[in-house]
Amino acid sequence: MDHGHGHASASGRHLGALTAAFVITAAFMVVELATGLATSSLALLSDAAHMVTDVVGVGLALVAILAARRAKTRASRTFGLYRAEVLAALANAVLLFGVAAYVLVEAVLRFADPPAVPGGPVLVVAALGLVANLAAFALLRKGSAESLNVRGAYLEVLADLVGSLGVLVSGAVTLLFGWRYADPVMGVAIGLWVLPRTWTLARRSLRILFQHAPERVDVELLTKSLSALEGVREVHDVHVWTLTSGMEVASAHLTVTAGTDQAGILRTAQRVLADEYQLEHATLQLESGEAAAGCRELRW
Repeated sequence: MDHGHGHASASGRHLGALTAAFVITAAFMVVELATGLATSSLALLSDAAHMVTDVVGVGLALVAILAARRAKTRASRTFGLYRAEVLAALANAVLLFGVAAYVLVEAVLRFADPPAVPGGPVLVVAALGLVANLAAFALLRKGSAESLNVRGAYLEVLADLVGSLGVLVSGAVTLLFGWRYADPVMGVAIGLWVLPRTWTLARRSLRILFQHAPERVDVELLTKSLSALEGVREVHDVHVWTLTSGMEVASAHLTVTAGTDQAGILRTAQRVLADEYQLEHATLQLESGEAAAGCRELRW
């Protein structure tokens, strides 16, 4: 099966949605940032900062997909440039951590003397931001289930969507009751809401970059499944990792008994990995006891 081609096709489907989301968020970012600076609204500025990370994050996602589509332009890139998508997702997480930290610190400083924030302009801009975020959210929702890269951009838009709702609430409270603490309180709430989702994205990205096995795969159980095959004496050097979203790879050495049908064992092992563990790209080496002894001499 041509997994690289399949992933490239999926990336192509995501490209249009990401481009549209990028245009929407970039256009509204300018409006929201300008209004936030003019009104001194921390809630609006925090939402504008999220919008900036949306633009940067979606832009990184676009660049990553374009880079991945050039995966085979050089023979030395044996794994292509698919990891660019994971790096983009990690960069998005770092950006979100930075924004959340800024908002929390600024909000604490403002509690001592909260500035007067005009609720009307904040309310109008927040409503427009909500519409823009809903459009971007709808564009990226499907792709977020297929690509970690698109999921990074999707989570940023989702965080900004919640932020827009929060700004709407703070603007309405300020307009109706004149409570100055509504703005910094909502800024803190938005920052705290973003942090756990950002950590999840960062953790998933780091698992891939450190080449951990996918969370859904029990490596010990997989090794036992291969060891139980007829003609297999031992299984060692088992590795399972994720290249990028939707591209999971495995390799293993199988020590087989002499005189067995090695081609049959290979087909059966590949079928077990594909059917039971959804690992369709597996490199399996069948070897005798003497060759296995050489593997054990390796120190890493």
